[in-house]
Amino acid sequence: MRESGVWTYAIVNLTHILGVASLFGAVLVLDLRLLGAWRHLTIASIAEPIVPIAATGFFVAATSGVCLLATKATDYVGNPFLYIKFPAIGLGLVNVLALTSLRGWKERKTRDLSPYEQSQLAVAGGISLICWLTAITAGRMIGYW
Repeated sequence: MRESGVWTYAIVNLTHILGVASLFGAVLVLDLRLLGAWRHLTIASIAEPIVPIAATGFFVAATSGVCLLATKATDYVGNPFLYIKFPAIGLGLVNVLALTSLRGWKERKTRDLSPYEQSQLAVAGGISLICWLTAITAGRMIGYW
């Protein structure tokens, strides 16, 4: 990518930012609902359009991120923020798997959730926000190290 000119790197970087923005924008709305915001809207009604946006955003961010990392891999050796960003992403993905295995998430379309199920979903939403905010913050700091 370095030999392809300055525009190639700039476009891949912009693509990465758009992927992260799509991922986090979607995650933020869903997580806030899981935490109790907008109770007049069902979790199912928010999750239906949001989950595909988040998944697409993650795919775009991950794909373009690999390209960015490969371009400057040796520059990033020893960068402490890299060792924060990737575990945060990993924990965020593990949290997604945990969330989707919860009974409340699986049955969100079919019935009202119990207070216990709602609290489980709220915990998952809080963990998600922490993971993705940490990943984004560490990602931004990588360039300043």
